[in-house]
Amino acid sequence: MADLHHHHNFSPCLCDFIRLLSSLVVPCLVLSLLLTLLLFLLLLGLRAWLRGRRKSQAGGDASLAVAFFHPYCNAGGGGERVLWCALRALMQRYPGVSFVVYTGDRGVTSAQILERARQRFDVELPRPVTFVFLRRRALVEASSYPHFTLLGQSAGSMVLGWEALMAFVPDVYVDSMGYAFTLPIFRYLGGCRVASYVHYPTVSTDMLSAVRERHPRFNNAAWISGSAALSALKVCYYCVFAILYGLAGSCSHVVLVNSTWTLGHILALWRCPARTSVVYPPCHVKAFLGCRDEDEELGGEEGGEEDGKRRTIVSVAQFRPEKNHPLQIRAFGKLLDRRPNDSSLRLVLIGGCRDCEDEERVAALRQLCRDLDVEERVRFKLNLPFRDLKRELAEAVIGLHTMRNEHFGIGVVECMAAGTVVLAHKSGGPELDIVVPFEGEPTGFLADGEEDYAATMDAILALTAEQRERIRRNARRSVMRFSDHEFHASFLAACDSLMSPPER
Repeated sequence: MADLHHHHNFSPCLCDFIRLLSSLVVPCLVLSLLLTLLLFLLLLGLRAWLRGRRKSQAGGDASLAVAFFHPYCNAGGGGERVLWCALRALMQRYPGVSFVVYTGDRGVTSAQILERARQRFDVELPRPVTFVFLRRRALVEASSYPHFTLLGQSAGSMVLGWEALMAFVPDVYVDSMGYAFTLPIFRYLGGCRVASYVHYPTVSTDMLSAVRERHPRFNNAAWISGSAALSALKVCYYCVFAILYGLAGSCSHVVLVNSTWTLGHILALWRCPARTSVVYPPCHVKAFLGCRDEDEELGGEEGGEEDGKRRTIVSVAQFRPEKNHPLQIRAFGKLLDRRPNDSSLRLVLIGGCRDCEDEERVAALRQLCRDLDVEERVRFKLNLPFRDLKRELAEAVIGLHTMRNEHFGIGVVECMAAGTVVLAHKSGGPELDIVVPFEGEPTGFLADGEEDYAATMDAILALTAEQRERIRRNARRSVMRFSDHEFHASFLAACDSLMSPPER
């Protein structure tokens, strides 16, 4: 009887609980549907309003308007050369199309930006381009987000993208810096056809592995890698971010990636293989091929200067943390330990400084040189004009590169074209695409770690002049596949589907 009594008491309680849930769930569902419908109508109205702005901006002009999103277009890196060469290719192919560049470089004029592109990259546009100067670029700078940097920068890019869209509504939108979270804004709100050129995935399986295995890196602080709990939380954070990043990137009608390494990561994250293709970045190989006298040899015997010339090891890379300039300086110090009597060796670090953070990094590198007692042998050359860059490469024996998982490596290609013997990191684009055998012959060397770099530099310097010249010539023949001409052809073929006349 007690069990039966308990059953009768339990049944009304269960029924009451179900009725309570029903009374709560049904209104919540109705409210959710209404809010979803309201949001949908709001977005449709916003899109219609933005398209109306586009028509008013165009006036009676029926030509296509193409906009590139490149907040740091006045920087001196390889990504900027992609921008200017892409614009040049499209202008030459489509004379009736107008072009816009969204940039955050507010301290300079349009003419100064174009002049810097001419001096640094030897790229001159055949006709004018309109610059839209954005005010909120600080929202995409890493320094604005001490914690949750990826999430902060991505959210900031959406705000910056909205500012760009409000300033000008294009027909075709190209993200040429890797801000994937701007793509859905321009596609679904702006009604644009969208494309992206991906230099480096914002998040990758390599980053996840580094956090999971608790390896300290420039993007994985020691205080996080030293904690199992914090590392687990960061892995979860990266996984969630990777899903969001994949959804945003998959909005792109055309996806271009700069290397085999980047292709693998983007296919894994964005999952749109039919719309994705590799377009190697444009390297000004012809200019570098002509900057060295083929008969000039800088010597390889042990013991120092030949014909009164210093032997130079040169690095070409922006002063960003991932480029790992400290590894170059430390490896150079170890090389000097191996060659104590060789007074001819010099290390020249060439790169662009974009902002105060880059300048602080250069100051820290100078201090590292003093700490290692190599400051008299190391030279820093910042924001070097193109003509001077060619001269530096022409005089160098070794071209040094140390970034782990470099997405491509334009600086590596430039060094090879200029006739230096390249020593790059054994990973990423250099390993998969650039420093690979050509017609069965070596084109350069790969290394990993200070000791490996020092030993390999020592071995290169010990080569005979004939051995070095054989590697140089083979490398210079191999880099023609990265020329401006090849980039123009590949880029135009990939973007042709975006360039149909707009509907007004």
